Amino acid sequence: MTNSAQEITNLIYRYAELLDGGDLDGVAGLFAHGRICGVENGPPETVFEGAAGVRKMYEMATRIYDDGTPKTRHNTSNLQLEIDEAQGTAHSRSYYCVTQATPDLPLQVIVTGHYKDTFHRLDGVWWFDSRIMFVDQVGDVSHHLKF
Repeated sequence: MTNSAQEITNLIYRYAELLDGGDLDGVAGLFAHGRICGVENGPPETVFEGAAGVRKMYEMATRIYDDGTPKTRHNTSNLQLEIDEAQGTAHSRSYYCVTQATPDLPLQVIVTGHYKDTFHRLDGVWWFDSRIMFVDQVGDVSHHLKF
């Protein structure tokens, strides 16, 4: 695996680690030079730009418990990564599976889906350019989402 491939893979996994740890500022920081799109080619209100926009989205949607976490585990798999070293860009596709257990919810899968991500290199560092989140299957998300 090239250095770029490892750095981008770590970026993808870091997102899950920070989110599961309840570090919404950390998650948002990964998108300081990018955005999250809730819907592919969606209207402007489904696009959350930069660290402030991404932080707002997660704060608005994610239930955080007394321990400071959402009590979830985001597992990312089936990563397919394509890198253009000369251009300093990359894109990937991957699956995600989110499990959750709370005092009132036994351990279970609450949602599965897939990501389409793009990346760009800025001053030698890889950043998310965009993340489009697709929901493929939904279980009981009432303990995870605020809506």
